[in-house]
Amino acid sequence: MRLLLVEDDALLSDRLRVELEQAGFAVDVAANGADAEFMGESEPYHVIVLDLGLPGRPGLDVLRRWRAGGNPVPVLILTARDAWHEKVDGFKAGADDYLSKPFHTAELIARLQSLLRRSVARSHGPLRVAGLELDEDAQTARISATGETFELTGTEFRLLRYLMRHPGQVLSKTRLAEQIYDFETERDSNVLEVYINRLRRKFGRELITTRRGQGYVFGTGPA
Repeated sequence: MRLLLVEDDALLSDRLRVELEQAGFAVDVAANGADAEFMGESEPYHVIVLDLGLPGRPGLDVLRRWRAGGNPVPVLILTARDAWHEKVDGFKAGADDYLSKPFHTAELIARLQSLLRRSVARSHGPLRVAGLELDEDAQTARISATGETFELTGTEFRLLRYLMRHPGQVLSKTRLAEQIYDFETERDSNVLEVYINRLRRKFGRELITTRRGQGYVFGTGPA
């Protein structure tokens, strides 16, 4: 899942980026309001963590512009301000959740996972699709029929999670690459094929079908 972290505190931003990537997110970072607005409009993020006290353009103005432009991406506001009326202003501007500094990263990750579950109308617990159970905390996948559990690398986890959240859909290589890599990672379609084949070796080739010239389909069996 691609996440945009909008935070002008470089030390906090660097720490959060590492911890969010360890939790399975592909993270892009913006340090000011203008860059944040542009990136949020032009890139397909699943969730955004938005600080309010940004240089150049306040976070609330950025959020209002996203919502005015029809951008529905879930947004969690991250701020040092703890006044109740500021939280109300944030929700009125279109925020989906709010977390005040200081905070524990574990709580931030839990709130982000909750937002993602709500965005796809999914219940709590492991993600279960096509005979697989994905444990997003442990970054492991279990074959329901046999109970066999596999540990996943960071890229394998991000790719499998995205596939499992979009079963039966034709997903192009470009779309998959956009969701599992950040800006700084080269999006090589040949590398993507390597990770697709790794998942097939672990869970069965029939689980991910190739649509020639179109992309991949998860969970529908052989075409």
